[in-house]
Amino acid sequence: MAGYCQKDHAQYQDKIDLVGLSIHSDDFFMKQAYQQALCAQEMGEVPVGAVVVSGNQIISRGHNQTEMLHDSTAHAEMLALTAAFNYLGAKYLSDCTLYVTLEPCVMCAGATYWAHIAKIVYAASDPRRGFKKYHKNIIHPKTKLVSGVLKNECGKLLDLFFENLRN
Repeated sequence: MAGYCQKDHAQYQDKIDLVGLSIHSDDFFMKQAYQQALCAQEMGEVPVGAVVVSGNQIISRGHNQTEMLHDSTAHAEMLALTAAFNYLGAKYLSDCTLYVTLEPCVMCAGATYWAHIAKIVYAASDPRRGFKKYHKNIIHPKTKLVSGVLKNECGKLLDLFFENLRN
């Protein structure tokens, strides 16, 4: 799976405790995206992670890799979507859900439109670069949108990353 990170993030377990969660809940899958964000952070990337779910199973994972790949389009969502297309051998993800730790940008939201993704669940809002700033209709009209799942944890990770950059 693209962007798969095998590192053990036990030191963060208190922040992402999985005990007692349904393995088919938005919280559970967002915590998996959060794990990907931690991988990005360890690589010096903006800590954004994503997973794509089909039939209650994670079929792809991704985290930002723009620095590593020298590619400004290597966002977590783009990598996870591409891996999901490859996994399914299809050009549409109409039965899939994208979980991402930060509101998608216009590019990533546009990619979900063309993918016909069924549902997008994101954690933290991005008032500066998120797609909703520009136009909510960038996503497919049939796509369900859920925001705020684990927004505090994911937002805090991003805030700390950018605070450390400034220091």
